[in-house]
Amino acid sequence: MNTSTDQAADRRTVTEVSTTNTDTVQLASSARSAVLMDADTGTIIYEKNSNDRLPPASITKIMTMLLAMEAIQDGKIKWDDKVSTSEYAASMGGSQIFLEPGEEMSVRDMLKGVAMASGNDASVAIAEKIAGSEQAFVQLMNEKAKKLGMNNTNFVNCNGLPANNHYTSAHDIAIMSRELLKYPEVTKFTGAYEDYLRQHTDKKFWLVNTNKLVRFYSGADGLKTGYTSEAKYCLSATAKRDNLRVVAVVLGEPNTKTRNAEVTQMFDYAFAQYMNVPLLKKGDRIGEVQIEKGMQSKLELKAEQPYHLLLKKGASKDKVRFELSAPESLSAPIAKGQSIGKIVVYQGEQVIREIPVESDRDIAKAGWWTLLKRATSKLFFVND
Repeated sequence: MNTSTDQAADRRTVTEVSTTNTDTVQLASSARSAVLMDADTGTIIYEKNSNDRLPPASITKIMTMLLAMEAIQDGKIKWDDKVSTSEYAASMGGSQIFLEPGEEMSVRDMLKGVAMASGNDASVAIAEKIAGSEQAFVQLMNEKAKKLGMNNTNFVNCNGLPANNHYTSAHDIAIMSRELLKYPEVTKFTGAYEDYLRQHTDKKFWLVNTNKLVRFYSGADGLKTGYTSEAKYCLSATAKRDNLRVVAVVLGEPNTKTRNAEVTQMFDYAFAQYMNVPLLKKGDRIGEVQIEKGMQSKLELKAEQPYHLLLKKGASKDKVRFELSAPESLSAPIAKGQSIGKIVVYQGEQVIREIPVESDRDIAKAGWWTLLKRATSKLFFVND
């Protein structure tokens, strides 16, 4: 791989560049809408009516689980914290784990009930634990959707029960599914076929995953099913083989048999046609930018996570290279998370991926005394 540095900053919006031709194959013929996405790069492998606004049923719970995982990561709640069931949460109909008013379960067990049994009652209970009320939690859901660029989504509740103006799209579902998969712990629930709640009590409750693919498709470990009479049969599924993880979303399927068969076909197509090729390991050096009038004189840029490329099987890896597109220098102060530039990945002369690069630290503006000492030291530096 070759690296070089652009002379000027490129401030355009960074986007994933698709390397696929979605017109060459027809998948999910019975679905109203569908998307097949590479989870690592966000590249769309196949799509059909992917931006149509449709009712998502219980696939809504992917966002509920995502906000719960974020709350755990941020220390707002802990896995073993007790969640108390309100009368409102216990009143939810449809799929449930039959929570009683006042009943307490751990965050872990509540999430298990959401992920495996699609518990509407458990979804509301965890929402109330995080935000105080379902209404406040739904506001967080919509804020997160906006932040993720889910432009065809509006949530009205946290569980997907039928409601006016509650909609999303297959593309948006793939986006939030990809985001949830950044928390690998969640697949311990979504990928399990069976488990139990209320163990060691006389109310032991058997959970069987509503997503049968986790049992019958090799590599499948999530994510969420959905059904209402309006939405029909829906599924956001994920599977991983070797280095390739894909997300397949179908909405509006006529029955579970067709839904599972068409998602299986989408998985088979992805794993037969594509491969994930390592580009950068976490910590790999990307380049550096000079910092003017900062407490540090330069910022070394490193990969914050492993990066891969989605390529067609049989494609040459030798022609893949990347360049750092960033300014030679920036003026302090620099904020952690500030956009610095991007990595532009080429296959031959074609751009196939663009990866944003951000500062991994704060760099304060230097005071006059620091700048004076720095200038003075240069005056007496002798280059042999």
